[in-house]
Amino acid sequence: MKYLINFFKGLMITVIVICISFFMVTQFFKTHETAEPVVVDDSPSVEEFIGSIAEIARKQGAENDLYASIIIAQAVLESEHGQSGLGSAPNNNLFGMKGSYQNNSVSLETSEDDGSGNMTRVMAAFRKYPSYEASIQDYVKLMRNGVSWNKNFYAGVFKSNTKTYTDATKFLTGSYATDSQYNEKLNSVIAKYDLQQYDSPVKDKKTITVADGDSLMHIAEAHNVKVTSIKQWNQLRSDRLEAGQQLNIYKY
Repeated sequence: MKYLINFFKGLMITVIVICISFFMVTQFFKTHETAEPVVVDDSPSVEEFIGSIAEIARKQGAENDLYASIIIAQAVLESEHGQSGLGSAPNNNLFGMKGSYQNNSVSLETSEDDGSGNMTRVMAAFRKYPSYEASIQDYVKLMRNGVSWNKNFYAGVFKSNTKTYTDATKFLTGSYATDSQYNEKLNSVIAKYDLQQYDSPVKDKKTITVADGDSLMHIAEAHNVKVTSIKQWNQLRSDRLEAGQQLNIYKY
């Protein structure tokens, strides 16, 4: 009798252990099946992209009677802030410029506007650049030197020939791009990201240290600047800040 009692006790313990183990295993797989995957966005923000080309555009604009704000806005729009197949490495074509650069080109499908807002898809050869800086310099060369049949073809975008950047973006509509709403799109980008600041030289620059609890909004208000500008000046990918982080602040 004692043997049977011990046998059943052992059997019950074994069954309990098996049940617990089975429950834990099923919960493990259930958790892993239903858990949402963590998605990390490593793509640059628009502000980070702007920050990577802003000073190049400012210098080229100042030296060539051009609006840096328009140079940057076109780069943002044409290259999807450096994320399009044409605008990203290894092509680095920020302005959708066709043809070849130092005998380097890439063929891609593109949309063409017939001037009435109707878009069609066509294949075309585009210039391939070794860097963003080379792309910007080539664009500036086009603006200054015009096309083979008219050296003054883009004179309508020069600062000296316009009152504001909106005059220049209007001129680019139909001359640089076939998109009938090109100027409106460029103006929107310039306004949204406060790109007019790059049409003027920097008057002052200082570096601040982020304090515990600081936010971009708080810092922007304290220095009377815009959040988007701080993100551009420091090529920030997100709004997250860390105590001790250093940020550049500009005055124009």
